[in-house]
Amino acid sequence: MDGPERLEPASFLQTLPPVDFACIYGSSLHPNNFNKASMIDYILGVSDPQQWHAENLMMNRNHYASWMVHLGGPRLITEVADDIGAGVHFNPFVSHKDRMFKYGVVRMHDLVQDILGWERFYMSGRLQKPVKVIIDNLEIEKLNSVNLKAATSAALLLLPSKFSEEELYAKICSLSYMGDLRMLFAEDKNKVKKIVQGQFKLFQTMYKPLLEDFAARDLLRLSPFVDKKVNIIQDCGLSSTCSLVSSLPLPLRSKMGIKLGEEKVFDESGRAIRKMLIKSKEEGADCMRKILRNKVMISSARQAVAGLLTAGAVHGLRYVGNKMQKAWKSWW
Repeated sequence: MDGPERLEPASFLQTLPPVDFACIYGSSLHPNNFNKASMIDYILGVSDPQQWHAENLMMNRNHYASWMVHLGGPRLITEVADDIGAGVHFNPFVSHKDRMFKYGVVRMHDLVQDILGWERFYMSGRLQKPVKVIIDNLEIEKLNSVNLKAATSAALLLLPSKFSEEELYAKICSLSYMGDLRMLFAEDKNKVKKIVQGQFKLFQTMYKPLLEDFAARDLLRLSPFVDKKVNIIQDCGLSSTCSLVSSLPLPLRSKMGIKLGEEKVFDESGRAIRKMLIKSKEEGADCMRKILRNKVMISSARQAVAGLLTAGAVHGLRYVGNKMQKAWKSWW
């Protein structure tokens, strides 16, 4: 892909303190995006955010809102991200070599927890969509395969028996937007469709191996369509539904078990385990949808508040204004 060379990712990262993980996400990955006015988005994973921000303040003080720098510095920046936001601090509108950048800094432990358990379903949602990994010292990309499998299972639960490959990717993409308050007024209503259509081949690279694995387990059937795309038929029986639910993160399954009920059963070794009582695919899907929607609503609201605080008045209003302008254009 010619995107990375175009974006010069290493050049920008060299202006920041060292990180353990770095990836580019968003519209800058679109193969046909040559708009130099668009912002390039980064996720940066670090072991100790407070220490990292302390170092970055010495190197790039102008990246931060002045009130945060004066009132609390790195400690306040980290506390706002953890206690008000969704565990990530964003610095938007950072200029470098005639391009604009936004980077979000997250604790590596929190990133791993979100990938494996969908604790806040914020960073994990970002990583369910195409990203370009630049630095990966702790094999986060490999670990993310668990997140992708869970996202595929969640999407299949929400889809009917027959659907297209594009519809599957759209459903996966929409998981992290369910309940997102920004979608009501500050996001393009066609955002999911544009992401999938603009990055379709990247979605295929991410999810094709998983689809083949699901097909090998007789959970679905793939039939060739046009332009190397496939149509999909899935088994909507209770056994297949339970198999899909078993691939969801444990914290999500636990909440579903509380709502749907559980019974004690014994496995082959005689060990007592809790089995979720699912009567139908529709019931399981509806329960999961409500839990995810609530989780996304909380995380998106917290991050929106933290974002306005940490970006400063001018950058905060500028960022929201840009988002709302895109939203209004999509409605008219």
